[in-house]
Amino acid sequence: MTKLSVNLNKIALLRNSRGRDYPNVLEYARRFVDLGVNGITIHPRPDERHARRQDAMDLGEMLGRFEAVEFNIEGYPSEEFLQLVESVRPDQCTLVPDGEDQITSDHGWDISGSSGILEMSLQRLQEAGIRCSLFLDPDIGQVRAAAQTGAERIELYTEEYARNYGLNTADHVFERYREAARLAEESGLGVNAGHDLDLNNLGRFLEIGNILEVSIGHALTIECIDCGMEAVVSRYLEICA
Repeated sequence: MTKLSVNLNKIALLRNSRGRDYPNVLEYARRFVDLGVNGITIHPRPDERHARRQDAMDLGEMLGRFEAVEFNIEGYPSEEFLQLVESVRPDQCTLVPDGEDQITSDHGWDISGSSGILEMSLQRLQEAGIRCSLFLDPDIGQVRAAAQTGAERIELYTEEYARNYGLNTADHVFERYREAARLAEESGLGVNAGHDLDLNNLGRFLEIGNILEVSIGHALTIECIDCGMEAVVSRYLEICA
């Protein structure tokens, strides 16, 4: 079974747009947990335009009461971010190579060009008992490099898969992801996935077979607006199962 982790950044963005604590991020996290999701994800950026540092601390405290629900914090391993994650101690930290002005994550790590920041960050987080995942394109060379860093998992950046879904290029792109996931598993890495997955394309992607977790936020939020939270989450859990 693949675990479903719901990314709450869009809920936080809606809250921030009005200057009030509405919608409340903790309330929505609890609602998703009550509907059976397996994890909650946030990506607090330096400008706090959606999830904030305080959200990370509040969610860490709340989710610690739910043994079966994992908390995943994503972000670029700046000193400020690492200190936050070490303080909160989520179940998992996904390291993402984002610049400060990026609208959203749009590429995976170039591990050989990371100037040692990944190794240093992984050591710190693992010493704090936090499982670490690296955000990667479906690139065989990067998967091989990731296996040498000491990370426990990778998260495959699935925008290319989603963009090609339904086109005549879909099968070729899908095979690249399947091969990357296969090599990761053979190299001792767990495989997560996320970005632009939705109710239409998730089922095919999970035919890869060894995906441990999918993190979905933007599409899931829109689908909840269209169809209601209960129906949407129920469908996602059915696909993941």
